Amino acid sequence: VQLQASGGGLVQAGGSLRLSCAASRSIFSIENMGWYRQAPGKQREFVARIHSGGSTTYADSMKGRVTISRDNAKNIGYLQMNSLKPEDTAVYYCTANTPTTSFPAYWGQGTQVTVSS
Repeated sequence: VQLQASGGGLVQAGGSLRLSCAASRSIFSIENMGWYRQAPGKQREFVARIHSGGSTTYADSMKGRVTISRDNAKNIGYLQMNSLKPEDTAVYYCTANTPTTSFPAYWGQGTQVTVSS
């Protein structure tokens, strides 16, 4: 599975961004799609994921400010981020797994999100 993340950029604190993750194969073969992020000097951390059945999981730090979704017809997953804070600045990575692998198994190249104060 190849994943292509996009949608990052520079935004002011309080602003919003929507990240996209395009999958190389039918999204129906993907069990979970999700996002991790890595800030400079910090470990990569979980942000959110969505199961093929629609159930979602969010990191406590992002809960209430992000919504993960998937468009099965377009093989794309989305991460809508609102009320962004400077501490949300990081490279955001799209991830996925298939039923025969454990999450996260596949990684996209990352997209930079920078939130200015």
